[in-house]
Amino acid sequence: GEHWALVGENGAGKTSLLDIVMGYLWPTTGSVEVLGARYGEVDLREHRTRIGWVGSSFSQRLAAVRPDETAIEVVVSGERALVGLWQSPSEAQRAAARSVLQAFGRGDLADRPFRALSQGEQQSVLLARMWMARADLVILDEPCTGLDLRAREQVLEAVGRLAQEGGPTLLYVTHHVEEILPVFTHVLLLKEGRVLAAGPKEDVLTGRRLSEAFEIGLDVRWQAGRPWVAVVS
Repeated sequence: GEHWALVGENGAGKTSLLDIVMGYLWPTTGSVEVLGARYGEVDLREHRTRIGWVGSSFSQRLAAVRPDETAIEVVVSGERALVGLWQSPSEAQRAAARSVLQAFGRGDLADRPFRALSQGEQQSVLLARMWMARADLVILDEPCTGLDLRAREQVLEAVGRLAQEGGPTLLYVTHHVEEILPVFTHVLLLKEGRVLAAGPKEDVLTGRRLSEAFEIGLDVRWQAGRPWVAVVS
């Protein structure tokens, strides 16, 4: 019932933590439990199918590996957590994927080549792919990196739809706190590989704590349920 944002400056340890969640890295001490499964006691190859990952690096990989796939085919591939389709999708699969794209407000992209879409459009398609996959946990790894303001807000709107009732648990990674939508309930603030603060977002996203995390004077103001940061002297 919670959606978390993972915040920290570059080098704070965000990527390392994600690699541990995915089972690509192991902690030197302690144990890891994700979705009720303790790592070391579960088949990670099978377990990873329950976890979705959306980020700019994945969209680049997908466009390179399967350059001719359309947006609708990319969404269909999410059904089995595949990178690319190796057989033509059925009409039923196409209809389901088209319906998901329309639900995300991107039905107009269905028949366009994925590689020809803008970065923001690609991210929206990947979010629809996650819905098709019915993953239990979705990691959104800085999905708005490199986007202009309009494209960023379009992607964030799609994130909000992904978080609607019945959707997966979301883990949103960013160092831009204004991207933390009202749907996110908690924040984990990292600094130099350690947890600086964790808990309800209003308790964590304060000027004092963010100033400590980013080593610059910051003030936080809330508007329409989103935090906005200003530099203070």
